[in-house]
Amino acid sequence: MKHATPAALDDLGALLEELRHLPGLVEKKRGIFYCRSRSFLHFHEDPSGLYADVRAPHGDFMRFQLVAEEDRAALLITAKDFLTR
Repeated sequence: MKHATPAALDDLGALLEELRHLPGLVEKKRGIFYCRSRSFLHFHEDPSGLYADVRAPHGDFMRFQLVAEEDRAALLITAKDFLTR
């Protein structure tokens, strides 16, 4: 699975804006977010669609498919939760 292309990230404009406002996150490269010095969240794409990987507090990444608005909302809620732990 490859990292999301600029065109794919264009489809996530509103989600990216919301992530940019979360305290503690730094966007090192478009669509690649860090928390402190560790990779925290990034996006992938493949023929089945867009995905996000977000680092859980225990250190492993959780994958979210981003097909519907509900998927994007769930990602945002999870990212907020993980950042407050």
